[in-house]
Amino acid sequence: MYISNMTHLLDEKGNIPKEMTKKGREMASFLALIIDSATKVYPPTEKYSQIRCLKKKCTGLIEIDVDTKNEFIHWKCNKCAEEGRISDWQKTKWDNR
Repeated sequence: MYISNMTHLLDEKGNIPKEMTKKGREMASFLALIIDSATKVYPPTEKYSQIRCLKKKCTGLIEIDVDTKNEFIHWKCNKCAEEGRISDWQKTKWDNR
């Protein structure tokens, strides 16, 4: 399980740093997509997003659940069970609330 604090992946202006490794940027961008999708309708009414799994060769879609009490976004692939939890996503540029 990936445990991610979104603020740890951003620079002082709230952007994904260009100096980050390619894998780091891919993960940060993936998490940003999840935050964007999770907050378009808050709390989300549909579990499945159109976001494809980050695992190579997996064709699954990401299922998103928002824990509104603890303010975590939990995500999980519907095929390979890759999953994670995102904290401190509030007030990032991908927060649509």
